[in-house]
Amino acid sequence: MKPTTWRNKTIPVQAGIGLRANHYQEVLETHPKIGWFEVHSENYFGEGGLPRHYLWQIRSNYPLSLHGVGLSLGSTDDLNKTHLAKLKGLIDDVAPGFVSEHLCWSSIEGHYLNDLLPLPYTEESLTLLTKHVCQAQDYLNHQLLIENISSYLQFSHSLIPEYEFMTELVKRTGCGILLDVNNLYVNSINHGWDASVYLQSIPKQFVFELHLAGFTENHFDDGSILIDSHNKPISNPVWELYYQAVQIMGQKPTLIEWDKDIPPLAILLEEARIADRILESIDAVIV
Repeated sequence: MKPTTWRNKTIPVQAGIGLRANHYQEVLETHPKIGWFEVHSENYFGEGGLPRHYLWQIRSNYPLSLHGVGLSLGSTDDLNKTHLAKLKGLIDDVAPGFVSEHLCWSSIEGHYLNDLLPLPYTEESLTLLTKHVCQAQDYLNHQLLIENISSYLQFSHSLIPEYEFMTELVKRTGCGILLDVNNLYVNSINHGWDASVYLQSIPKQFVFELHLAGFTENHFDDGSILIDSHNKPISNPVWELYYQAVQIMGQKPTLIEWDKDIPPLAILLEEARIADRILESIDAVIV
């Protein structure tokens, strides 16, 4: 049984890991030394049942963050009221430290696509996204953190660099930023971005969380492309970019993501320990 009310547990400035179903029992039995857990919100939209039961048990011992993939904030469709209601119910149920979503669209005319699709960075897109983020935050009564996504194309009519687009979104809505370092690295290689310029330009005081994950490189006759696959260990170049990020931004709660080919819990915990060592190497939190 869950307690009648939860107190919000602040997400600590430590590494956390994504909670996956095949690790529920081991987490409950071993109580691993980890700062916090993140879950995909939509996996817990059902009322009651085993997923909520395990979530309540783990939430009683660890801070929790909710990470959504289906709100489709950048779609020209109106926000899905049913989805919002389920998300609000989950927020009220588990009192998460963070609630996050993506800088993307994934639906059109009520039809949902199984992907997080990039937006053109234009004033029109920014106006639409601002409207939806404000509507969602007002309804949920909770700040959203918006995550930069990986992408495999760029729109020729994008007029605003991504970091400027996100900065303006923060100014207009009061949302925060979830900076995915792996996505930044993947895009910097795929599109020829300078990741250092991005890190220097994003407003560090509004970055509340960092994500780390593994990528896959797909090779073709005319070249190669990096895919944000979340099914491999974090690569050395991403660790190096992460170290650069925390040098610039200071210590931030950091999430180890692994969504496919889920390894033993011990492997996730070891990657979290590496992130913690990097965080501890930074002398002071920059605010």
